[in-house]
Amino acid sequence: MEIDQFIFCLEAVSDVEVIETTEVVKELENLALHHGITNIYKACDTIEGLEESLSALLYDDHNFKNYEIIYLVMEGEDNSICIYDYYYSLDEIAELFEGKMKGKIIHFANTKTLELTNDEAQFFLDVTGAKAISGYGAKFSNLKSYQLDQAFFQLFQENDDITEVVETLFEKHYALCKLLDFRLYF
Repeated sequence: MEIDQFIFCLEAVSDVEVIETTEVVKELENLALHHGITNIYKACDTIEGLEESLSALLYDDHNFKNYEIIYLVMEGEDNSICIYDYYYSLDEIAELFEGKMKGKIIHFANTKTLELTNDEAQFFLDVTGAKAISGYGAKFSNLKSYQLDQAFFQLFQENDDITEVVETLFEKHYALCKLLDFRLYF
């Protein structure tokens, strides 16, 4: 019996007290309804909220081992994320996730650009234990990566070899991968 792989999504919002259905939530619902991919969505408006959400997943969810992809939808650029107008380097995020992401893929939507040196990427992977970190080098205000993210997630349901998944993603969605500058560090 094959075990499904789940997605855990953390989205940075301006205020978690304001209940709204974001575009990301709609895309995740579509992923679940039309492609059968189980996912959990959490919003956070502080770094503490991000840490609490991750801790709840790690320690309270008995299916954590099935969460192949940690999907982060946050503003930011290059080597940082922005939560409630505060910038955190990926080194700081790595220390927050220290040893907790063993075998996971950390994937960033194109709401932030991902520009890492090989040393920065290796530090993140070594500290977190993640299998890979992925995202995009291009950010457009009118073009979100949600469709390509979904294709990426669907491919992982069929194959867990990261290089084959990325090759297939480029074969099927070459123009969009190039336009958004899809990147994978592993």
